[in-house]
Parts: sequence; C-alpha cells; structure tokens
Amino acid sequence: MKHRRSSALPFSALKMNLWILLTITSLAECRYLKRAAQSCPDLCSCSFPPSGADVVCSRSSLQQFPVDGLDPNTTRLSIQSSNLSSITASHLSAVPLLNNLQLYHSNLTSLPSDLLKDVPHLNMLDLTGNRLVQLPPNVFSHASLHSLVLKNNLIEKADAEWFSGNSSLTWLDLSGNRLTGVPASLLHKLPNLETLDLSDNNLQDLQPDALSNLHRLESLNLAGNKLSSLTTTIFSHNLKLSQLFLQENQLRELPATLLQGLHNLELLLLNQNQLQHFPSGLLDGRKSSFQMALTGNPWVCDEGMEYLWKWLTVHPQNVFFLEEVTCAGPGALKHRQVVSLTDTELGLQKIQN
Repeated sequence: MKHRRSSALPFSALKMNLWILLTITSLAECRYLKRAAQSCPDLCSCSFPPSGADVVCSRSSLQQFPVDGLDPNTTRLSIQSSNLSSITASHLSAVPLLNNLQLYHSNLTSLPSDLLKDVPHLNMLDLTGNRLVQLPPNVFSHASLHSLVLKNNLIEKADAEWFSGNSSLTWLDLSGNRLTGVPASLLHKLPNLETLDLSDNNLQDLQPDALSNLHRLESLNLAGNKLSSLTTTIFSHNLKLSQLFLQENQLRELPATLLQGLHNLELLLLNQNQLQHFPSGLLDGRKSSFQMALTGNPWVCDEGMEYLWKWLTVHPQNVFFLEEVTCAGPGALKHRQVVSLTDTELGLQKIQN
C-alpha cells in the first residue's frame, strides 16, 4: 500500500514561522511606538527618515515659529506661505542639527545678526519671497552655508559685511530684488562661488574687478537689469564659466575680447538687448556644443554685420530661434532674416571691389 505524503508542515517548521511572525510584529510595534513618541508641531507635517526629522509647515494661520513639538533631531525645516513675521536665534536653538532651512513666502521683514549662531551644521538657507529690505552685518557669518537664496525680497543694498572672509558659499541667489549695484568687496569674500544669480534687479553697471575673485564661477545670471555696457576684462578671471545670462538688458555693444579665455562657455543669452553689430572675433573658438540666443536686438544689416552674418551662416545649429534674428534696418532690409542676406545686400561686394 502506498502511503500519501502529508502536506502538513513539521512542528519545527511551524515553530520557526511563528517565531518569524512574532519578530516582525514586534519590530513593527516598536517602530510604531517610536514614531508615536516623536512629536510634530501643530499646523505642520513631519516625517522621520533615518537622517533626522523633516518638518514642513505650510499654513497661512501659522504666525509664530513652531517651537512646541519640534523634534530636536530635525535636519530639514520648511515654513512656507505662512504669516510668520519674525524668527530668532533662540527659535533655531531648538533644532541644533538643522542643515536645511526654508522660509518661503512669509512676512519676514528683518533678521537678527545672530540668527544662525546655534545651527552650526546649516548649509542651505532659502528666504525666497519675504519682505526683507536691509540685513544686519555678520548675519551669514555664523554657519558654514553653501547655498543662500534671497530671491524676490525688497533688498536695495548688498553689503560685504553680511559675510565673513573666505566664505564657503557656492550658490548665491539675489534675484528679484532692488539692487542698483553689487560691491566688489562682497563678491571678493566668496571665492568658492559656483552659481551667482543677480537677475531682475536694477543693476546699471558692474565694477571692473567685481568678479575677479570668482575663479570657480560656472553660472552667472545678469538678466533683466539695466546694463548698457561691459568692460573688456569683466569675465577674464572666470575661466570655468559655462552659462552666461545677459538677456533683457540695455547692452548696445560688446568688447571684442569679452569672451576671451572662456573655453568652457556652453550657453550665452543676449536676446532682448540693444545690439546692432557684433565685433569681429567675439565668437571665435567656441566649442561645437555652444548655444546662443540673439533675438530681440535691433540688428543693422550693413557692412558692420559681416562677422556675425558669416558666423550664423556657418553655425546655424548653435543659435536658438535663428529665423527670428532679423534686421531692424536699413529700411530695404527691415524684417529680413540675417542668414538669408547676400554679401551684395550687406554692401560687402562694393567693399571688396
């Protein structure tokens, strides 16, 4: 007689499975109790990754810094779209491990000079969309900041005294303020800067040596200002520059050697300026991946256009919206695409003869 093999598990296997089940249940319960013990401030949401607490507060009804219930292991704190009107060093002392602080779109009008003294690990501070007008000396000298965003405030004057010498900052965004100038003494304190955004201010000029200490600069945004000219050597110390945004200014002409030495330049935006001609040699030595924007300038299509006309003809793939690079004059050529012109129309044959 054949014996059927029993489908039931041996007792030892059942015992092992039961032990595994109890262990998993116990671990889950411990994790639940641990999370339950971790507090979270009212009007905020919290998560607890292994790296430390992550707290987000995004209620307009929030009017005071959420000290109560704030986990001391918080590493990231984001307060956004609130009515927070003040913040102090005492508030931040509750989160000594903080490395990322975002205070967007609140009602902050000022900052105390000692704000960051108790958060020695802070490396990212974002104050976008507040009502800051003036900042005190040394306000950014108390932490090893790598990224500072002051975008869309009401700041009228940038002060070198904000920073200590030889700052570790690599990213500075001052866009969307009311700056009429940026002192060279401020930028000289930021030798590690890789990204600088000064767009959408009221800058009328740059000091000739303003960028001379920024040897690591890779991206410079000067768009949306009132720059009418640039000095010949303004970028001569920024040899790592790969992105240069100069659109929406009032530039009338460019020095022939403006881009000399910038062999890493990948992107140049010059649209919406007052340029009429390009100086001979300006674009020499550009790499094949180089891209440029030129639309919205009043190009005068005469013999002075020869250099740019030839360059566009040879490198059409390097120009955004090439068909929109058109002549503003003379009258007979108005609205013509620059690349569609002939040497006769530009008056070049007459010169050669």
